[in-house]
Amino acid sequence: MNCIIVDDEKLARDLMEDNIRRVPYLQLQHTCKNALEAAGALHTEHVDLIFLDVQMPELNGLDFLRSLPNPPMVILVSAYDSYALKGFDLNVVDYLVKPVSFERFLTACNRAQELFALKQAAPTKSAPAQSDFFFVSVEYGSVKVAFQDILYVEGMKDYIKIYVASSAKPVTTRMTIKDLEKKLSSRGFIRIHKSFLVPVGRITRVQRDLLYVGSKELPVGESYKEDLNRILKNPTL
Repeated sequence: MNCIIVDDEKLARDLMEDNIRRVPYLQLQHTCKNALEAAGALHTEHVDLIFLDVQMPELNGLDFLRSLPNPPMVILVSAYDSYALKGFDLNVVDYLVKPVSFERFLTACNRAQELFALKQAAPTKSAPAQSDFFFVSVEYGSVKVAFQDILYVEGMKDYIKIYVASSAKPVTTRMTIKDLEKKLSSRGFIRIHKSFLVPVGRITRVQRDLLYVGSKELPVGESYKEDLNRILKNPTL
């Protein structure tokens, strides 16, 4: 664990350095004389643990800790035990009272190491996986449509027809093609005409002003040709 010492007394810093060198899983990054130096160290270094003195001029350890939006683990160190309750209210790992024996110091470090190991082992949150389907309203219910099942979409004013490979009958729903385009654009679909939307992977041929999905012939609008040609040259876009 990368750690720093924050203490305004040189003797206290020297003693803490000696203790840290005796613990194999600790790596001392900086020794700081005050909270401002500590803030600079946190800005430039990756710090897992702070050994933080409470009584310091200008900004004491507790106020410094409160000022950190995402503090690393903290072990408070003080000549007095009267700050312990406030320290634990700030979720510190441990509270050491000076003079600190090495045995007590090691106990505090072991607690920090156990917490550090738990954090490292915790699974990270990943972005939720996208669904491979969506629902549309049909008459008095909802119909599930799989993205990969779509052959093409035809727009008719306030309605659209979704033609699918799994059925000879299209799914007809009250929706504009523009609204569906927003939903499908990130799924590899492209608008080829004011009335047609197709999945790029279903395109089998393009000839002048016509595009084919299998044997189905669809018109290509003049204003959509540039985007279509760009996608066909680089289908990963």
